Amino acid sequence: MITKERIMEIIGNYDLDKLSIATVCSHSSLQIFDGARKEGFRTIGICVKKPPRFYDAFPKSKPDEFIIVDSYKDIPGIVDQLVARNAIVIPHGSFVEYLGHERFVDLAVPSFGNRAVLEWESDREKERVWLEGAGIHMPKKVNPREINGPVMVKYHGAKGGKGFFIAKNYEEFQEHVKPDEKYTIQEFITGTRYYFHYFYSPLRQEGYRLSEGILEMLSMDRRVESNADEIFRLGSPRELEEAGIHPTYVVTGNVPLVARESLLPLIFELGEKVVEESLSLFGGMIGPFCLETVVTDNLEIKVFEISARIVAGTNLYLNGSPYSDLIEPGLSTGKRIAQEIKYARSVGQLDKILS
Repeated sequence: MITKERIMEIIGNYDLDKLSIATVCSHSSLQIFDGARKEGFRTIGICVKKPPRFYDAFPKSKPDEFIIVDSYKDIPGIVDQLVARNAIVIPHGSFVEYLGHERFVDLAVPSFGNRAVLEWESDREKERVWLEGAGIHMPKKVNPREINGPVMVKYHGAKGGKGFFIAKNYEEFQEHVKPDEKYTIQEFITGTRYYFHYFYSPLRQEGYRLSEGILEMLSMDRRVESNADEIFRLGSPRELEEAGIHPTYVVTGNVPLVARESLLPLIFELGEKVVEESLSLFGGMIGPFCLETVVTDNLEIKVFEISARIVAGTNLYLNGSPYSDLIEPGLSTGKRIAQEIKYARSVGQLDKILS
């Protein structure tokens, strides 16, 4: 991984009055570019082959400039162009997944957040060490040969649910698993899925205070998964199984949510524990992150995954959410990222939020 010292050396040669915000043209780029522009930054879209035409339909979110590559794997080859434009890159799920974790952590361009978190987020074994070390209740990990009820099988990395499946016994597991990919098996928890969108600032002092900085709750969502959210209209689970139709969990969109207000203390407590443990393990997770959870009928919250970056569920809230509006009207996660960079520049603390 590129060193913090090298990144700060690069920043030292930047014209800080002309910082640019850059990201890959996918995932949550519309709100990242929109938020950056609202805070006065120039924007750069990184795209493959040619600029996506849909940006023409959304002029407020269209990047000021596109940098074109033949493949996402070629992004390291445009480092000099990004540095020449005083760029700070914003990681998101597609950016990290398409480029690859190993290439991203070596990218010689200042990045918002702590790159060390990607190792803990992308490896589900390390992710469990992190979350359980924070005192978080997770679904139990299951050995394949000990499956005796519904389990969820997931592959490592940001896959958008692709390839995930439910198995009820070892035979079903063997039938569907991809043995050449790293996977984890969790007990299946019955309840309602909630995705909590937080923001951790190591710089601010006013708000929900942690040992260092503050924690903010910006929004919540639930994911729409194909075909799991519609499949049972065709028949009962037994009928579907007999017809050879199996549920899939590819994320195709998102639905807005708010939680009952009595759950907010627990929701903040979960976010606080995860941030505090990250400070101990790898120097802290900075900026947006998402706890992916199931809320049971006993009002317990089980955390089955963490995304330590901006998630696509925040795209619902380009003009604010019922929660972020209570911080600042019209505040999106993309805008909040730009605000943190702008504030860090003004107080001379870019070193605390970039890596």
